[in-house]
Amino acid sequence: MWKELGIIGGTAIIVLAALYFVIKWAVKSGMKEAYEEISGKEIKDDLDEILEKEAEGKERKNSKR
Repeated sequence: MWKELGIIGGTAIIVLAALYFVIKWAVKSGMKEAYEEISGKEIKDDLDEILEKEAEGKERKNSKR
């Protein structure tokens, strides 16, 4: 099947891996969005929490001055 499309094994693996991660990201985002809509609560990502902690740390340093 892959040879008919002119795709060799290495390329097929890369394409399938990329497709896996795109689908995984889409499902995760969809589930997060649905949960937020149903529960009315906003879910924070790890990145959001890290950025908030950094901002709090900077505010504390500025308030000590």
